[in-house]
Amino acid sequence: MTINPPYYAVIFTSVKKENAKGYEQMAEKMVTLAKQQPGFIGVESARNEIGVTVSYWQSLEAISLWKQHTQHLIAQELGKNNWYKHYKVRICLVEREYEF
Repeated sequence: MTINPPYYAVIFTSVKKENAKGYEQMAEKMVTLAKQQPGFIGVESARNEIGVTVSYWQSLEAISLWKQHTQHLIAQELGKNNWYKHYKVRICLVEREYEF
């Protein structure tokens, strides 16, 4: 991912329930769909005991439109009802970045 700041990061952290049938398929579907949304920049994800997914967006408006996307709303409800013990969403402005 190469884009000059500023841009936004949505940090989604979660703890899954023991039986999360259908979760992996939906997660893949959401990444595929997010990549098609205006303002989407990229995504990084890791999961052990706690899952962390960071998606990157050009604007708060793009984030809001993604949150309200019909298929994403369905995934959100399934997450609340079937897959997650706990989750938290943080939206941050990335002002600077560097890497090695």
